[in-house]
Amino acid sequence: MPPIPVGTVAPAVAVLQDRLAGWVSDLTTLHELTERLARTSDLDDALREILRAGAALVGARRGLIVLEPADGQGPDTTIGLGLAHADLGHIETVPRSATSYGRILDGLPDTGTEIASPDLLSEDGLDPRHREVAARLGYAASYATALTTDAAGRSEVTGRSEAADRSEAADRSMAAGGSVAAGGSVAARLGAAVWLYDEPAEPSERQRHLIGLYTRYAAEHLARLTELDRARRKVATITEELLPSRLPRVAGVQLAARHRTGPRGGGDWYDALPLPEAALGLAVGSVTGSGPSAVAAMGRLRASLRAYAVMEGEDPVAVLSDLELLLRLTEPARSATALFAYCEPGPRKIVLAGAGHAPPLVIGERRTEFVETSLSAPLGMLACWEAPSVEFALEPGETVLLYTDGLLHRTGDAMDRAFARLHAAAASVPASIRGDPGSIADHVLRTVLPDGRDATDSQEDIVLLAARFD
Repeated sequence: MPPIPVGTVAPAVAVLQDRLAGWVSDLTTLHELTERLARTSDLDDALREILRAGAALVGARRGLIVLEPADGQGPDTTIGLGLAHADLGHIETVPRSATSYGRILDGLPDTGTEIASPDLLSEDGLDPRHREVAARLGYAASYATALTTDAAGRSEVTGRSEAADRSEAADRSMAAGGSVAAGGSVAARLGAAVWLYDEPAEPSERQRHLIGLYTRYAAEHLARLTELDRARRKVATITEELLPSRLPRVAGVQLAARHRTGPRGGGDWYDALPLPEAALGLAVGSVTGSGPSAVAAMGRLRASLRAYAVMEGEDPVAVLSDLELLLRLTEPARSATALFAYCEPGPRKIVLAGAGHAPPLVIGERRTEFVETSLSAPLGMLACWEAPSVEFALEPGETVLLYTDGLLHRTGDAMDRAFARLHAAAASVPASIRGDPGSIADHVLRTVLPDGRDATDSQEDIVLLAARFD
């Protein structure tokens, strides 16, 4: 073999080094972007991160993601990047079959997993409405790609057998435009992403390769978050159905409630029910644990308390004693806290008893103070009833605030500091909103848990029940 001229070696090595440097740069970029995506735990945050990362990879400035799982179980949503809500509305007026994301999601003929439109306005068959919207929003090209995952790989999330998931997913996917891949796995479309260019353009082959790698990972992440979102919605729906659909109207009293539940669902609850002789029963409580079993136990406990309150509500100790016996006999492995108050709106008199529960707060023009209740162990842990009832009266316009200890635990403070924070929040209620129990509850919630911490995911439920007496 003739020797290789020395002069040709250096350029070849330089080309190889450039290619290696490019590969390393691409891998580093992908790693950084997937790491950022992996840190998202909320579906909307993940969709926005995918849009931002994809725009950087394909060299676009704007885009949108249409999340529309092929199984039809939702959630369905559209998120935009650099597009106002009105802009998304204009895009949605374009016939679905004329949009790239619509063709991908509906699996129209001759549609693959990506659609590049390098010069939209010069396309002969472009839908007139699409042409009008593109000109109005100022984009001249688009690149769309499917967000597709292997449905069989989601059996860990659903907790079902892989074979059952694959069979059902195949039926749903084929009906909704999916496809069956080699080996029997099912390519299930979760949605489609579209990036928009201000000028005629399209991603290079290298950019298409990178965005393909990224969206494959992103689709798997979205699949997990989608299943989690569905589970949360189901638990939240069940929990809300077990709580009062509306608060009763009782002369002389205004009522408001606020409830925040964790992602798995918890056992915190509240109730307000009219009682004989124009009286009113107020209750809050918390069942240990989380998830469906805790939600079911909460529903049983609340229903039982309602029955006991109707029979002997004038004696809150008797109500909670009956509840203690029921819990001990039917669910010996579970404990619960509860507070029940028998209220007479006319004289503004309240008699209450608690089992392991935090004391209520009285909020008025001249005072903000905790009601002094006797200490008692939680329900299910009592050898005998340990705490008597407490009777007190309110001044006109005062509000009694009942709450569960999730409000205190979510602060992250020691209990004494959490109680101090709650007292300070109640004392700082502006005079202008003291006539509205809902505004009082909102103020306390935002002040005790600022910066949206009341809405963040937590294992601790929150319940606030406010009753203002005229």
